[in-house]
Formats: sequence, structure tokens, C-alpha cells
Amino acid sequence: MAISTFQRKEIKFLLSLEQYEALLPEIHKYMDPDKYCVDGREYGIYNIYYDTPDDYLIRESISKPFYKEKIRLRSYYSPAAPEDRVFLEIKKKIGGIVTKRRVTMTLAEADAYMFLHKKPVGTEQYLQKQIFAELDVFLSNYPVAPKQYISYQRSAFFGKDDHDFRLTFDREITERRYDLSLSQPSYGAQIIAPNQRLMEVKIVGAMPLWLSRKLAELKIYKISFSKYGKAYQRFIRNQLYEERMKNQKKGSILHV
Repeated sequence: MAISTFQRKEIKFLLSLEQYEALLPEIHKYMDPDKYCVDGREYGIYNIYYDTPDDYLIRESISKPFYKEKIRLRSYYSPAAPEDRVFLEIKKKIGGIVTKRRVTMTLAEADAYMFLHKKPVGTEQYLQKQIFAELDVFLSNYPVAPKQYISYQRSAFFGKDDHDFRLTFDREITERRYDLSLSQPSYGAQIIAPNQRLMEVKIVGAMPLWLSRKLAELKIYKISFSKYGKAYQRFIRNQLYEERMKNQKKGSILHV
């Protein structure tokens, strides 16, 4: 069972297709493509986000607190089979610094742990025990269940001189609040336009000067963007719209 930990800043930008294409030549000067993205290839990322019955975790997150946390299950296959490898992740943001800790298991093992609190075999090593203890505390504090599906296509790059510096571009960001299993195919509503790319700069220290200059030249500006947050806000807007239409219909019937 693989375990990973990450700690870094994540800065987000929303690019038009023209900005994206103008930025790429500069990126290739200073960065190498991810091993899965050679020759312009992308890879898919498929997620299930868990939340409480009243959506406390995402409501708290979009209020921009100093500290926030979330839990999600991630796969690089769609649809995922029970024996396929998935990643159960706790992601925390404290004062702008993002920490991610995750354990790897099969989809069947992840479902058994999340629904039955049954740990996979082979969790006795120190770091494994530590992360599962953190997961146990999280699940004891929050009665979570699957609440949101989000997938996207990603291209990624690493700094030639600094492998801790990472740049990702996401498109076709797809969301739904039903069929909440990674065993289901990827489909749903789109969060950004087809000609847009969500860029994330993932750094431990400061942003490289060459990138700062190119972003300023292309008028690419930092934004606040949460995929789960945008999907949840879309869900709330749709609920409010449906309620308003229902009330208007009810009112028109009463005045007949």
C-alpha cells in the first residue's frame, strides 16, 4: 500500500484558449511534461467528494476560513473496477498552505473502509497507521457520505531545475450529484467553458520570475477557484431556481 504526503501553495488561474496557447512555448523552455503527458497527451482524474448530510465541509470551505479540510476518493481510471487502485485523500488548507495526505488501496477496499470502517490488510507500518488514525478521527468527527462527483482532463509539467514546482492545466471539468461512485463512467455538467483551462501553480517556495513575467504579459490573473465549491454553488442555484418556479406556478394556479 503506497502512502504520499504533500505540502505546498496552490495558486489558480483561469485561462482562455488563446492565453493557454501563448503560454505553452514559455512553459516548454523551463519545464518538462509529466511522464503521462508526453507528446501533448492528457490523463483523466476522477473524484468522489464526501460531505455531511448538510454539506458542512463545502459550506465551510467556500466561506474562506483560515483552516479548512476535505476528504475525497480519486481514481485515474473511468469507470474503475473493484480491483483498480484508488487514492483516499485528506486535503487541508491552513493559511494558504495546502497539505495532502493519502493512502492507496483498491476501490473495493476504499468502499469497505468508507462505508463499513473496515481497514485494508497491510496497514501496520508506522506511516500507514498514522494516516489511517487521521482518517479515523476525520470520520468520527464528520458523518460523511458521497456527495459530489468531479472529473477532468489534465496536462501537467514539472520544473526542469526544481521538481517541487508543478504546473497543471485542467479542462472538461465535469460534475454531478448522482451516481456517486467511481465505478460509474464520467459524465455530467461542465463547470468551465470548452475553450477555458484551469491552471494551478503548485509550489513550495516563490513563483519563478519567468512565469510571473509571462502571466503579467498575457494578462493572466490569480483567481479563487474550487472545483467542488463551484459545483456546490451550481447545485444551490439550481435548487433556488426550481423552488422559485414552483412557487410561481403555485401562485398562478391560485389566481386562476
